[in-house]
Amino acid sequence: MTAAALWCIGPEQAEIRAGQLGEGIEVETLFSAISRGTERLVFEGRVPRSEVDRMRAPAQEGEFPFPVKYGYCTVGRVRQGRLAGQKVFALHPHQTRYRMPEAMLSPIPDAVPDARAVLAANMETALNILWDSGASAGDRITVVGAGVVGALVAYLAARMPGAEVTLIDRLNGRARLAKALGCSFAVPDEAPQNSDVVIHATATAAGLALALDCAGQEATVVEASWFGSSVTEVPLGGAFHSRRLKLLSSQVGHLPPDRTSRWSFGRRMAKALELLHDPSLDALISGETAFDDLPAQYGRILSDPDTLCHRIRYSSN
Repeated sequence: MTAAALWCIGPEQAEIRAGQLGEGIEVETLFSAISRGTERLVFEGRVPRSEVDRMRAPAQEGEFPFPVKYGYCTVGRVRQGRLAGQKVFALHPHQTRYRMPEAMLSPIPDAVPDARAVLAANMETALNILWDSGASAGDRITVVGAGVVGALVAYLAARMPGAEVTLIDRLNGRARLAKALGCSFAVPDEAPQNSDVVIHATATAAGLALALDCAGQEATVVEASWFGSSVTEVPLGGAFHSRRLKLLSSQVGHLPPDRTSRWSFGRRMAKALELLHDPSLDALISGETAFDDLPAQYGRILSDPDTLCHRIRYSSN
């Protein structure tokens, strides 16, 4: 059995095709969301050959580069069995309905609206980045890049007691977003110096250079971007060595080593969903498109620098 799904069929080409339902509990899709950074790399055919296995999404069909059914931010309603009627989040591509094992369906808390729950995968990533960074109460924390993941890291960091959090972006309009999320804002030319922890989330060489420049003596810089097949210059001259900076990678596919004995992926996802109770996070939803209109709009959504979390609405609503 099949359902309607979005497929990337060639460089910057997408269309609705049949997608396999899979096996397990049937879910009717209510919303999905575009993860702009990763999905843009897929849409443009820029997934490195070395990463095709690690980049594979749950329930993905096809192989990189094309054709491929890709995505991982889906909210739906269980249609059968013990969980019938339950709203769930799943790591599944853009598709009208699907089947997955119960263990891969995360119940959405009553306090979290279905339409906001599409942020769960991004919140899970942000939580992991914050853990990897080692940031703590009272720290000066700078986040370079006010996309969805960077903004969510800043949101979480700003809730640590005494933390001084600044969100950096070249788009002045992101100042309103920073205010809504409870942190300070600056454009690159006004970025703070001497930070204790810096998170980089722009996937650009200029952003990484700025992140290193913001770091104080013996500070940690976390690279949270995904560059795909791009080769990136890293400015390791200047004061990089004299300031004894630590450049650390973060990737949501692994839990931080100091948490693996107590945390599971399921526990982390449950916590990410719980953290979405705050209405201020609706500021991260930058637009909405009907699923049937998605192929015609997909390229524009991915290329628009103002896109944050773009939500897809299904006819089941």
